[in-house]
Amino acid sequence: MYLYGASGHAKVIIDILYSQDIAINGLYDDNDKIDNLLNLPIIHNSEFKSPIIVSIGNNIIRKTIVDKLSVEFGIGIHSLSILSPNCEIGNGTVVMQGAIIQSCARIGSHCIINTGATVDHDCIIENFVHISPNVTLCGNVFVGEGTHIGAGSVVTPGVKIGKWCVIAAGSVVTKDIPDFVLAAGNRCKIIKKLNVEF
Repeated sequence: MYLYGASGHAKVIIDILYSQDIAINGLYDDNDKIDNLLNLPIIHNSEFKSPIIVSIGNNIIRKTIVDKLSVEFGIGIHSLSILSPNCEIGNGTVVMQGAIIQSCARIGSHCIINTGATVDHDCIIENFVHISPNVTLCGNVFVGEGTHIGAGSVVTPGVKIGKWCVIAAGSVVTKDIPDFVLAAGNRCKIIKKLNVEF
């Protein structure tokens, strides 16, 4: 496996892959001032080898890089996560320590299911979503492409959250949230519209 991006997020993905005894051959990064991360070599060329996981936490940057690459993408699932045999995980997605994904949940490509997050039955998570540490998604929740749900948030059953939203940490989401907004609070309310550019 190769990673793209020698960041703090990459350090966690390295642990995920090692937990599954997956060898890491190196990390691609544009910063020529670094030559290794956790004793793994940094590669500073554009001759990309497969499979790759894009190890960048920012959803917009991750999507921008993925859209430019023509490679096979890997999946990273930590050995201490719990996944239903009936869930689906897309290419490029990482599932971190302590995360739980329940029956018939569908996780898109290039998502982050972070430490201790729970995704309950029949949730649909579109591509490039970040579910932060200790988020609870109850059953039948929908999360649109590129949305970031902040740490410790709770989304109640059947709620639909639009694409490219930010849900602030600690929010309790009980009603649908439209596309391209920042929302926060208990109960979660729209704070402002977001201007998302690629």
